[in-house]
Amino acid sequence: MPRFEPFAGLRYAPTVDMSDATAPPYDVISPVERAELAGRHPANAVHMDLPDEADGPERYHLAAAALARLQEEGVLRTDPQPAFYVYRMLFADDDGQERYTTGVLGALELTRPEEGQILPHEHTTPKAKSDRLDLLRATAHNLSPIWGLTPAVGLTALIEPLTEAPALASAFDEDDFLHQLWVLDDPAVVDAVRAVVASRPLIVADGHHRYETSLAYRDERRAAAGRPNDEPDGEPAGYDSTLAFVIELSDEQLAVRAIHRLVTGLPFGADIFGIFGERFEIRAHRLNDLQPATLVEEGAIGMVLPGSEGFLLRPRPGAFDPSLPDLDSARIAVALAELPPHEVVYQHGVDNVLDAMVSREAQMGLLLRPATVAQIAATAEGGQRMPPKTTFFWPKPRTGFVYRDLG
Repeated sequence: MPRFEPFAGLRYAPTVDMSDATAPPYDVISPVERAELAGRHPANAVHMDLPDEADGPERYHLAAAALARLQEEGVLRTDPQPAFYVYRMLFADDDGQERYTTGVLGALELTRPEEGQILPHEHTTPKAKSDRLDLLRATAHNLSPIWGLTPAVGLTALIEPLTEAPALASAFDEDDFLHQLWVLDDPAVVDAVRAVVASRPLIVADGHHRYETSLAYRDERRAAAGRPNDEPDGEPAGYDSTLAFVIELSDEQLAVRAIHRLVTGLPFGADIFGIFGERFEIRAHRLNDLQPATLVEEGAIGMVLPGSEGFLLRPRPGAFDPSLPDLDSARIAVALAELPPHEVVYQHGVDNVLDAMVSREAQMGLLLRPATVAQIAATAEGGQRMPPKTTFFWPKPRTGFVYRDLG
């Protein structure tokens, strides 16, 4: 079962404003946002985790140099002893309800999916992993965590009492959501957290590419050290694990958004209604009412065409293979494959899709329902994977609360 261990975190000095020093995950930051974050504070996490592409191949070494300089200056300091780090995000969900997600940052031992300890839940889109691998080689640090879900019951109950004490670090993000951190070093609770996480296979919620990159880096380091991958000898090295944010897999802890689709590049006259009509019953619907709650209530997918036309798509009985996962993303992938050649752009937020259709930037918008916690668990534990870009876990943990030295 997954090995989850405390570690001596590398953290900013108490004098540093964490709202200025932290950043969103690297893969959701635009070039404009990166420039703004970099200018916000000379120690902002993007200087290390998302080095400026304008610096070319040298950027990875510059990131490593920035990390070393901040440690020499005392801006970043290594904690005196290994610990887990309790991390909480307080936010308002899409219905305006105040919620929170509380989990633990620790060092998760790397294993391959076929070993059954760490389970991916979703296929990934092709993406160059060389960027993350080059950065890992240069810095020898985990700079941002993957996000893991444990089906085991009890993790939340173990860690929530700690959040009654004042947080050691806090930051507000761009949505004005509050992020907080506590150090968990009580030996009895540390052992209990270890045991809970180790009791069930862990599901990777977010950060599949980072996990795969960490595996590649581990194998490189083992090879250099003459350690066989299938028989690591001695105590685990720092590179045998990766930084992970682990939470309990429950509706109370998770807020999952859908990732929608914009379709472009279809040839003139493509018969969208004829092709989709073979799979779905299509009914006109008010454009402004194609919101997530409506789609869930109607049990349908939303379709938007250029201008102001909205429709509901309901699967026809028997139109899909029974073995297909019961997911909007899976059904849409089948239907899209039957269209003439085209391109798909993934988009967050219903309003962004509607705006793109009103401005005629795309030929079709598809609004999906979010996957449920039960669907995520059933897919991963059944050895299946959801189609790419099915889930968007939200809000995202900030990069910069804790870094991890791989030694």
